[in-house]
Amino acid sequence: MGDLVTARLVLHPMTVGEAERVVAGESHRGARWAPGYPTDGDVAAARRFLGTCANTGDPQPFGIYEIRRREDGQAIGGLGFHGPADENGSVTIGYGLIPSARGKGYASEALRELLLFARARGVTCVKGDADHDNLGSQHVMVAAGMRPAGQDERVRYFEIAWTDTNATG
Repeated sequence: MGDLVTARLVLHPMTVGEAERVVAGESHRGARWAPGYPTDGDVAAARRFLGTCANTGDPQPFGIYEIRRREDGQAIGGLGFHGPADENGSVTIGYGLIPSARGKGYASEALRELLLFARARGVTCVKGDADHDNLGSQHVMVAAGMRPAGQDERVRYFEIAWTDTNATG
């Protein structure tokens, strides 16, 4: 599977070897990690991905992606799916950036691309959530086209749904 490319970013589908290096905190020769990458969230996502690969096989294209800046190729965060679509065509997503990359629109840009990607592959609903006090993450989901879909004592839920799976409509 190839990279997804936006105006400023490359969303690189993570391989098992790359995920193992993220968990170990050791970039391989040629990998360029921005200072602060990987975050604890990146490590947790890589661990989940490796567990999925071990239990049920590589979930690509519904795996995890490293977010890289096109201008310098440096990894600044990650995003991806918590698994393949369920029987209703729904997926859950997650994302995160290193602190120095936040507030520049990168997360919204990456999430918009991932939403288009999911829709083009037959997904009918994408869900996400953010802690009540994580206003930045809530803003990212709204900016990418997701809408509030409820809340509990801990988080606010967001989603976007399509009645067709045509990425152009």
